[in-house]
Amino acid sequence: MEIAKNTLEAIGNTSMVKLNNIIPLDSAEVLVKLEWENPTGSMKDRMAQAMIAEAEKDDRLMKGGTVIEYTGGSTGTSLALICAVKGYRLRIVSSDAFSEDKINHMKAFGADMTIIPSHGEGITKRLIEEMIEKARKYSEEPGTYWTDQLNNVDHVAGYYQLGEEIWKQTNGKVDAFVHVVGSAASIRGITTILKKYNPNTKVFAVEPAESPVLSKGKSGSHGIGGIGIGFTPPLWYPEIADEIITISTKEAKEMARRLTKEEGLFAGISSGANVAAALKISKRLKSDATIVTLMVDSGLKYLSGDLYK
Repeated sequence: MEIAKNTLEAIGNTSMVKLNNIIPLDSAEVLVKLEWENPTGSMKDRMAQAMIAEAEKDDRLMKGGTVIEYTGGSTGTSLALICAVKGYRLRIVSSDAFSEDKINHMKAFGADMTIIPSHGEGITKRLIEEMIEKARKYSEEPGTYWTDQLNNVDHVAGYYQLGEEIWKQTNGKVDAFVHVVGSAASIRGITTILKKYNPNTKVFAVEPAESPVLSKGKSGSHGIGGIGIGFTPPLWYPEIADEIITISTKEAKEMARRLTKEEGLFAGISSGANVAAALKISKRLKSDATIVTLMVDSGLKYLSGDLYK
């Protein structure tokens, strides 16, 4: 392995692992890609790097400028890493509805934090919209670049390489890809590559059962950070997925705990949702089929909450 010139060159090329102990007999093979191997412990390092790089190219972000974003944590932490390495100021709008560990992680990289209270209501459409509006107001200040992740198509391309890695690691055998939907950029980017190689690859999108916006048009409060924003993400279009699977917060947390105890994979909540959905699909496909999903981030980002207490 070559020595990276800086931390940013360490992004990507993550491992893939086969699940063994939680997969029922005569079910399809499930492979998980360990995106927590990225520098901040999340797949979002890929998209943050892409958004900043594209903004630098066309001078939306100038030297010495400020970056602003609304985020539940992982995107903000990844942006904080990029900004720390490149020397930009970062302002983050977040909420106490999200993991305290993620908020502290952003602070550790030097992000200036604005915390919007959730009033104990969890992750809701109203909360997300309030965070967005606060970030919009900050973005009006001179020298500020708003990455605006829900509307920024730049970060879709940040996941093309992830799709290429999946295709290469499986030797081109991906019968199904399963993934949660937040901004929709990652499922869109990865699916673009997998479908390019094999249009017959089935894609299953995952959303919170308590807030099934994509499948039923209903919004509600849930506890799976990073996904289920309460309204249809602007980057989403129905043709991305062949089917939408709903997973409850309880199911996601229970699967995260099972992954840790039975597979030795210390997973976060959205990773639990991914695998819970993949297991449902594995029972429907032939035993020689291959399903791929992602370990979005690590359980280390959730130690202050109730996931592992």
